[in-house]
Amino acid sequence: MNGLKGVHHITAITSSAEKNYEFFTFVLGMRLVKKTVNQDDIQTYHLFFADDIGSPGTDMTFFDFPNIPKGVHGTNEIAKTSFRVPTDVAINYWKERFDRLGVAHDGISEQFGKKVLSFVDFDEQSYQLISDEHNHGVAPGTPWQNGPIPLEYAITGLGPVFIRIANFDYFKEMLEKMLEFKEIAKEGSFHLFEVGQGGNGAQIIVEHNGVLPQARQGFGTVHHAAFRVEDRDTLNQWISRMENFGFQTSGYVDRHFFQSLYARVAPQILFEFATDGPGFMGDEQYETLGEKLSLPPFLEGKREAIEQLVRPIDTVRSTIAFTKE
Repeated sequence: MNGLKGVHHITAITSSAEKNYEFFTFVLGMRLVKKTVNQDDIQTYHLFFADDIGSPGTDMTFFDFPNIPKGVHGTNEIAKTSFRVPTDVAINYWKERFDRLGVAHDGISEQFGKKVLSFVDFDEQSYQLISDEHNHGVAPGTPWQNGPIPLEYAITGLGPVFIRIANFDYFKEMLEKMLEFKEIAKEGSFHLFEVGQGGNGAQIIVEHNGVLPQARQGFGTVHHAAFRVEDRDTLNQWISRMENFGFQTSGYVDRHFFQSLYARVAPQILFEFATDGPGFMGDEQYETLGEKLSLPPFLEGKREAIEQLVRPIDTVRSTIAFTKE
């Protein structure tokens, strides 16, 4: 059985694809590597922000479902997304940047021996930056070379996924026995689990919280978390494993950019298992990645109708000479 390799991507919900694009591009300096639509709801944009080439383990993706209400944070939710930066000095850089740009944050702190900086966007979606200075394990990605952030400070991928859960004993058993995570540390009500090579790119932080009310999904919240598997054969192994453990799954799903399996592993907690390839470079040139509306082959015949359903968003950046500051 080939195990999970780490975090693959996080998918969240935004109130505005336009504001989302502006925030991730010009504030966070992450590269839009794919502008496409939700394959199950083609009137909804699906934006993928990642490292320079869209490496697995680096992408945060967003849906902008029409007319969806704002979500409510609480227990039983994927509560926060982490982004990796190279050093503790980079964390200081980001605090100063957020102060200058008016991004709400909680200041620099430390969790499980790593410097972190928690912040929110315009939807009150929760994030944190985490330093790789003392990190070992899954390698980081490559920062966006032509973006606005100095490369020594830039985001290089996804860090630990935060999950808030009421029934911790069940969730711990599920992580350890089914997904083969190991608990490696505890701080108060926070428990650190890791899988595979470990490190920031292969960790989950679980907060045991039976006090807060049930979270409610909407814009400003996470839709699901995805974990890396090597290839289609490994994915098939996980389909069998999940079903043998009694979980209802989506079965095999071809997302074109990767291949997937979905399973709800706890109330309101949806996990995806996604292959490392084929990736995002198949239908666009490196220089203009993410600038056109990209559709998987099975939707290409509906392009004209889809382009009438989704409003145009200008994502051309290849003509911009960013000042790194």
